[in-house]
Amino acid sequence: MMRMIEMAKDLGRALAQTDEYQILKRTVADAEGDQGMADLRVELEGFEEGIQAALQGGSEPDTPLKESYEEAVGRLQSNPTYQRLVSAQANFDKVLLKVNRTIQEGIAEGAESRIILP
Repeated sequence: MMRMIEMAKDLGRALAQTDEYQILKRTVADAEGDQGMADLRVELEGFEEGIQAALQGGSEPDTPLKESYEEAVGRLQSNPTYQRLVSAQANFDKVLLKVNRTIQEGIAEGAESRIILP
């Protein structure tokens, strides 16, 4: 079991060195420093609290609240920093998907093998 843990750590270190992860890390830092995105997140949280309160109260959120929320989401989605963040996350997710598929293939091969590895 310890060997697998070490192999997993090695995989994690290798993933951290990929271009996709390095770009994601820089993009996250840029997003955290983007005041416009921070303001939009606070605004969206306020709308979400209002929507949640209405739903918990058993009523539908009013139209102006829903429209304000949708407009704020649109502004967030059109923010260039947000777009870069989503793109960087999607690219790194593709790397993780490939890694997970390869691990699954290894598991399937290992399950069929009669050779027991140390």
